Amino acid sequence: MFGPTSFRRILLSRILLLSVPVLLIGQYVTYRKARSSLLETARQNLTESAIRKGNRIEERSNSLKTQLRLASETAALESGSVPRIQTFLDNFREQLPDTVTCLQVTDLDTQTAIAQTCDEQIFNPPPATWWGESQTSLNRTLFVTADIAENVNSASVSTASHLRPQRTEITLSAPIYPEEATRPRYVITLRSVLEQIDEPENRAGSLTGETVVIDDQGVILEHPMPQLVGSNIESQPNFERMQSLVNSALVGNQNFQHLFSFTGRQKELLSGYTAVASPISSLDDEDEERRWIVLAVTPLDNALAGLEPIRQVMFNLVLGLLAANLIATLYLAQDLARPVEKLGEYARNIECNTASDPMPAKFFIQEFNQLSKALNRAIERLKTWAQELEDAWTESKNANRLKSEFLATISHELRTPLNGIIGSLRLVRDGFCDDEAEEQEFLQRADDAAVHLLGIINDILDISKIEAGTLSVVIESVDLMQVIAEAIELNQAVAKDKGLVLSTEVQADPPILVRADAAKLKQVLLNAIGNAVKFTESGGISIQVRVETGTPDHSMAEYGTHYVVVDIIDTGIGVDPGDFEKLFKPFVMVDGSKTRRFGGTGLGLAISRNLMDMMNGAIRLDSAGVGSGTTVTLELPMAQKNVSLEKTSTLAEADSDSDLR
Repeated sequence: MFGPTSFRRILLSRILLLSVPVLLIGQYVTYRKARSSLLETARQNLTESAIRKGNRIEERSNSLKTQLRLASETAALESGSVPRIQTFLDNFREQLPDTVTCLQVTDLDTQTAIAQTCDEQIFNPPPATWWGESQTSLNRTLFVTADIAENVNSASVSTASHLRPQRTEITLSAPIYPEEATRPRYVITLRSVLEQIDEPENRAGSLTGETVVIDDQGVILEHPMPQLVGSNIESQPNFERMQSLVNSALVGNQNFQHLFSFTGRQKELLSGYTAVASPISSLDDEDEERRWIVLAVTPLDNALAGLEPIRQVMFNLVLGLLAANLIATLYLAQDLARPVEKLGEYARNIECNTASDPMPAKFFIQEFNQLSKALNRAIERLKTWAQELEDAWTESKNANRLKSEFLATISHELRTPLNGIIGSLRLVRDGFCDDEAEEQEFLQRADDAAVHLLGIINDILDISKIEAGTLSVVIESVDLMQVIAEAIELNQAVAKDKGLVLSTEVQADPPILVRADAAKLKQVLLNAIGNAVKFTESGGISIQVRVETGTPDHSMAEYGTHYVVVDIIDTGIGVDPGDFEKLFKPFVMVDGSKTRRFGGTGLGLAISRNLMDMMNGAIRLDSAGVGSGTTVTLELPMAQKNVSLEKTSTLAEADSDSDLR
């Protein structure tokens, strides 16, 4: 059994053991992927090249047919003048492509050429089926044939070959009708090779391919080896593949095929293929459509010519990456092991401060053994928990102090209305009132004090329910303006006594429906408007209502992009911006003294914030400073009209906030 070894040695061996095979596998996969991509590109390009070659043959054939038909109707040929005809043929030849080898005009009566651009006789009379009645007229359509001729100009074929070089020539004939004649007098004939005679070599890396043309009977009409022109694919070694390719092309497929030894070279070939309409005339069956198969053929080595540089680059890259990986692993192992070694040394230094105990054999690496023992003892000496406990103790003392201040304040607030109730009732009971009107006045004072006392008790109960998580709200569609009107009516008398003006400004068409609990919303509005009246000595209170569009930064965002904003603006004593957050903290009062100017429990904003949160709304306070007035803003999600009860939400975790002003 091997004993513990160093962390650096294990780290170095593991990194090399994992990274080197992964690197080699990655390079191999990349190479195979590059080969597949090159091969797929070559297949697509050769297929497209075959299509272009086929289109070129069709376009060239159609162009020659059109030009020949137009030429047969020119006045120069219809005139019968040999000089004019010869001149026309010479000019016409210059306009034709290089594939055209000869032009000739033949007299049908004598079957001799009267004008031509070559030395050979190229006109062959059409068969009897091509003649009209009594052989007195020719059809207006062209007569097109394809012939296999010896290519005497080909120098690429060895004279020692047992096959003579061949090429496919297409002959087109069109009748010429003299002026006001009912039967043709002459025939203009054009002979053209199928492809350019001198086609560029199929270079390595070129994906154009060499042109091969095969008719629907398997006869080779065009081939980069001229001696194979005119032979049948049955004589080829890979006849089955060739026949499969021909059959696939004849049914309309445009694809690729791998061939072997089709061009005389003992190597694999890649060929794209397509089929085009045969340009020659069909004499056997006029309804039968003859087709030619056009191939773009290139050796597989040419298609993969770009793979060799990639292979060389990847080989050099593998060597470089292996060297870089080794160097990086050495540095990485050193960098990773050095902190562990320092920790081990630190652990040993710690152990020197206590009795020396045996090292626990829990890890295979000795540095981790030392680290484990040191950390077990060091964790006991951590002072994080002590600091957290100290912070918690400080916070607890502050909370106790605030609660003590709150209890002192609330006891004063409770005694004041209670003493008023007791005093008023005793005056009435003991008969110190002069008349019934005075008795009613003292009873009204007792009633007002009782209502005030009930409000204080209700606030205390509400904040207790909120902290206990038992206060619930019923969310429904509420007419906001009606709730605001009720809250204003309840504060109107106090505001009138102080000479304040309560005004409402609405920037939306009523009714304005919000998602809220009507009773809880009224409680929030009563608190906000009551605070505004309480802390305002002169001026007025403005209540502004508007509908906003957007995405709020609180929970109402899930109910849509429309929400209602209520601003309660007073001209009262204002609030220092530094005290904003204090007003929403539990048991905090800006002026907590018993001799403060304004009374109250200071629970209003704390309860209001929690109620607004439960109704998926928000409340905030803003002021420019002391003496500048205060603005309380309420935000509530807007509800659709005629929306009934939707849900009941129960507070799970309440913010124990308070508003003591």
